[in-house]
Amino acid sequence: MKKSIKRLNSASTRRSFIRTGLAVGTATAGAELFAQGGTLTTGDAAILRFLSAAEILETDLWIQYNELGGIQDGEVPGGTGNDKYIKALKVLDGDMPQYIHDNTEDEMTHFTFINAYLSSKGASPVNLDQFRTLPSSRATGARQMGRLTNLMQLSVDTSWWTRYRSRANNPDLDPGFTFPQAVPSLSVGQHPAIPRSDDDLTPKDHIQAIANTAGFHFASIEQGGTSLYPSLAQRVTSVEVLRVLLSIGPTETAHFQTWHDKAGNAPPLTDPTDRSLVFPDLNKPPFGGEDFQTNLIMPEPCPFLSRAFPVCSIIRPTETVGAAMGAVKFLTASGLFIGQSPAFFQLLQDLASAADAATRGV
Repeated sequence: MKKSIKRLNSASTRRSFIRTGLAVGTATAGAELFAQGGTLTTGDAAILRFLSAAEILETDLWIQYNELGGIQDGEVPGGTGNDKYIKALKVLDGDMPQYIHDNTEDEMTHFTFINAYLSSKGASPVNLDQFRTLPSSRATGARQMGRLTNLMQLSVDTSWWTRYRSRANNPDLDPGFTFPQAVPSLSVGQHPAIPRSDDDLTPKDHIQAIANTAGFHFASIEQGGTSLYPSLAQRVTSVEVLRVLLSIGPTETAHFQTWHDKAGNAPPLTDPTDRSLVFPDLNKPPFGGEDFQTNLIMPEPCPFLSRAFPVCSIIRPTETVGAAMGAVKFLTASGLFIGQSPAFFQLLQDLASAADAATRGV
């Protein structure tokens, strides 16, 4: 994983469009493709392609969650469910299977719409199927097929919890500030968010720790999308493309708000199988107070644009510089792509670099 992050930090070779085209099945490689067909600028197409890739990756992970913990029906690809995992998820909220199902369907519609929109404008859609090489969970309920994402070795960044409660700091104004982790032990090591096999279904506190991990991971993923859409919207040229981003982005915020609420219901416990993983009682010392209490789920007002202005309740961060590459580095650092190929990481870097290079009017 460290090598993957280092690769993402390296300078782009500037052969990004050609390599990207080959990787995702583009019929005609090169920036010229996006000038053809009439109505999309190179930048708008690059932003939409990056967002499509991000939504495909989100869909892949949510389908895995739904197979084991969601509602199984014809609306989304499903497995058969896993009763013990579902029971542990319901400790966070009795409606968790429905919420997981609906979040999965939402992400599916996002990438299918963006791909169809790209095609309608003469630009090629994104297809990551060649990278579906990662293993599935062996637990009862999971389908056995190649995956894009790895939910069995996660380091979940839970600093979003305190970032959204801070009244004094905003990452856009304070890029060097470190927001405390809500679950410090979850942000280090590698932890499963789905049962890896039926061996993970017992003891009871172990499968609950896995469900707790999932609960915090749900919110960690969706807060990223919450920031990504307004960050990239500042770079688009077309009013219609802006409408697409401003219409999809708020649904990511709705997801984040839901999962923020549910994560607060994760019961305090120590994983008996991995005693380094501890879920604290966030309402008691050394936690507690407004930065940690579990019934505060609205974004607290914080400085915005300049400290010369009054504080304001906002999405944070929304800095546009490096937004796409920042998202890729965040997802990579979480372990979500452990086991993926160098070509996969290069493709993500190329897509992110192109999106971040987009300039209004170009």
